[in-house]
Amino acid sequence: MKLNLSKWLGACAAMLLAVNTVAADTIKVGILHSLSGTMAISETSLRDMLLFAFDEINKAGGIKVGDKSYMIEPVIVDGASNWPLFAEKAKQLLEEDKVAVVFGCWTSVSRKSVLPVFEKDNGMLFYPVQYEGEELSKNIFYTAEAVNQQATPAVDYLLAQGKKKFYLIGTDYVYPQTTNLILYKYLLLHGIKLEDIGGGLRKDDSGKVISAGKYTPFGHTDYQQIVAEIKQFAAGGDACVVNTINGDSNVPFFKEVAAAGLTPADCPVVSFSLAEDELRALPTKDLVGELGCWTYFMSIKSRDNRAFLKRWDEWLKTEDHPGVVKEKRMVDSPMVLSYDGAYLWKEAVEKAGTFDVDKVRETLESGDISFEGPGGKNTMQKNHHTTKNVYIGDTLANGQFKILKTFNAVYGEPFLLKDLDEKLSAMK
Repeated sequence: MKLNLSKWLGACAAMLLAVNTVAADTIKVGILHSLSGTMAISETSLRDMLLFAFDEINKAGGIKVGDKSYMIEPVIVDGASNWPLFAEKAKQLLEEDKVAVVFGCWTSVSRKSVLPVFEKDNGMLFYPVQYEGEELSKNIFYTAEAVNQQATPAVDYLLAQGKKKFYLIGTDYVYPQTTNLILYKYLLLHGIKLEDIGGGLRKDDSGKVISAGKYTPFGHTDYQQIVAEIKQFAAGGDACVVNTINGDSNVPFFKEVAAAGLTPADCPVVSFSLAEDELRALPTKDLVGELGCWTYFMSIKSRDNRAFLKRWDEWLKTEDHPGVVKEKRMVDSPMVLSYDGAYLWKEAVEKAGTFDVDKVRETLESGDISFEGPGGKNTMQKNHHTTKNVYIGDTLANGQFKILKTFNAVYGEPFLLKDLDEKLSAMK
């Protein structure tokens, strides 16, 4: 009897060990964002949202591949608003930490810095932040808003409101430069006169316009002269500002706008890198009526969004990750597109039945991978961009947005410049 009991206990121990071994299966996933420096104001929240998504996935049983369930083990690195460092950190994640996928980057210069690393090591990057397009890498999936999912819908809205003068301003790097060049051509195509596009033009030796708008460096703080120029530009009426300033420079820019007495009634500002999360640091009472265009607003009145925000609030009360701020948290589009990306990747892995990058890529490119996120249905396209809803809203005193217009299921199209050039040539 004792012998049988001993065997039975041994068998139970073996079973428990097997169960624990299965439960202990993990998969490393990289988070690559600026947790310090000028871009930390925006990027830290993307880290937090990814940790929330991973905890939520793990709590629901992890990622199911075959007869195993894998818990996500996040590996977090700090790009520190330093673009060459982003490349070093990407290499570390792929070659040393051996992560299955990376979620990260905000600025296009950081994305372009890491792109060669992902292509060399055949890694997979999910990129969640509005960008200029004109790029398509087999190693990057862009849950981000393409220009035709943010900038051109915003211009269409302003044109419909009777605006005839557009001042372009941004941070001096690739996203604002390329976006504003696209908008310069888009505005000309829609009948806006050259003299009514403010901010200045830069031409090459042949006279071809290669840049449109006014630009300031990262971390710039003195906007007095630029805002005075905008005020003069807007004096005749029917004017607006298209703002592609990134990072904490938005704080002094909007403070100067308010100090100059420029109101949305005089000259509305539509911003493409400023959402609910950044508005916490701004005098929102002075910004009521200023515009935003994103594929998510926290104010969306849907069952999915309400449930998502409730889960987020509950997670903040109980999570124990270092560095996560719990109080006065907002949610914005880049955060939600990070969240959506985590679930799109999970669905693709489970459907492919493997973490193998090539097979997961093939599954994502099938057009069959979708996720019903807080902003609506998000479907991955063959061209590595997503179909999603687009919303125009104006700022409220509480830092939220009142939704003014919705564009449903907008297909992400990264390449616009060639088509605009051809249409402008046909007009001559």
